Amino acid sequence: MRLIAHRGFGDVYPENTLTAVEAAAMRADDVAVDVRRCDSGELVVIHDPTVDRITDGSGAVCRHTLDELQALDVLGTGERIPALETVLAAVPPSVGVTLELHEVGLAADALRLARRSDPQVTVSSGIAHELEGCRGIDPTVPRAYRFDGEPEVGLDFADETDCSYLHPHASVCEEWVVADAHREGMCVNAWGVGDRETATTLAERGVDGIVADCTEVLPRVEQ
Repeated sequence: MRLIAHRGFGDVYPENTLTAVEAAAMRADDVAVDVRRCDSGELVVIHDPTVDRITDGSGAVCRHTLDELQALDVLGTGERIPALETVLAAVPPSVGVTLELHEVGLAADALRLARRSDPQVTVSSGIAHELEGCRGIDPTVPRAYRFDGEPEVGLDFADETDCSYLHPHASVCEEWVVADAHREGMCVNAWGVGDRETATTLAERGVDGIVADCTEVLPRVEQ
């Protein structure tokens, strides 16, 4: 079962920062980061629509330029909010990157940056329009549909848009969901996995990967 570092193992390192991504890439099979657009047009790596929770600043991400965002302190660590381009350049080719697109209108720029980077990139979103846009721009880049609601709806949409991955929340990732996804040729990565017991249950249900905030949930086995 693959281990995907949610926000660069956000329970261990300052989430979505360059330090988190670089550290997570040494332990995980894939690093998942959150993507939004700032006021000066660049794509940046941050989960929330505002900077209030994770920085010493306030206000919407889309109302800050890249320079303004990078002047903020992330969680009192001295880390900065990185540009997506910088994050992609920091991930080695042997490690995958999942780009969680949280807004409409990110697809074209996200894929442009992905083409210029070496890592194996997957685009993921809970926004149907963004996944459809990604398919139209470059159907060769794998897509994942992320959801936490009715599994039937998630399965249908992922199948209709030729997604390579299904990303259900752990709470709705039942054995039949995994089986149906596999039958349609999709891999299943469950998110919202906070403990080893849940990870073990999901493994028994046949999931292909888990998206976790810490390394202890599914430690890498040393060779």
